[in-house]
Amino acid sequence: MNNPAQEQHQFITTSIGNIAVYINEVATTDLPIIFLHGVYFDHHLWDHQIEHLNHRTTIAIDMPLHGNSRTSISSNWTLDDCAIMLLEILDSLHLKQVIAVGHSWGSMTILRAASKFPQRFSSIGFCNMPFLAASKKQESIFAMQHALLMFRNFYTRQTAKFLFGKSSLKNNPMLLNQLKRTMGVLTKQQIIQIDEAVIIKAKDVTDLIRNLTVKAIAIKGKEDYVPIPPRIKIIVVEGGHVSPLKNHKRC
Repeated sequence: MNNPAQEQHQFITTSIGNIAVYINEVATTDLPIIFLHGVYFDHHLWDHQIEHLNHRTTIAIDMPLHGNSRTSISSNWTLDDCAIMLLEILDSLHLKQVIAVGHSWGSMTILRAASKFPQRFSSIGFCNMPFLAASKKQESIFAMQHALLMFRNFYTRQTAKFLFGKSSLKNNPMLLNQLKRTMGVLTKQQIIQIDEAVIIKAKDVTDLIRNLTVKAIAIKGKEDYVPIPPRIKIIVVEGGHVSPLKNHKRC
């Protein structure tokens, strides 16, 4: 399990495009765990967690336009399309049910999929999940930030402050390098497209959380900007919005 050679890498064709899927398969009857990362990262966000899960099969994907999921990607996908994509991946892998863990965008995707087809999920872990609609102020802020995309290094540093929290970056400056690696493959137009689909056009899904029938737990970084979701057990950990990189033993 800890041997990288055991990891299977394949592409699955979905309605959004060709999605890169990474599988560490274990011979067990325990349900597999599927991991979905957040905006600007890739499947490596979950490396620490997967390394310690040597008793069951784990699956991690590169979300659309991220990592190696960059082929034939639709130009107008939505969060609802991402939920369909997740279900298509489960169908392609012949998985009737899984445990699902998501960070931010990944959590938003899992919530929508589990709300429509709860029988496909045994339990869910939400990590730093935004669930409210963007305000007009937030939309204006993103418009100003996008104007700075021509200054990529500056933009990435400002994004890091927003995602990681001040104390996290101060104590672990290597976090910035990880963000530079994953953001570096994205073009200006792709960043704008992702922000619009995942953040600016996202709807308030509080009702989906309240009506969720799948057992769920939510993890929130102490410095994270997202609010605490209703009706779900909460674990607060150190760090900002990308607390899985700082608290890999808890997430």
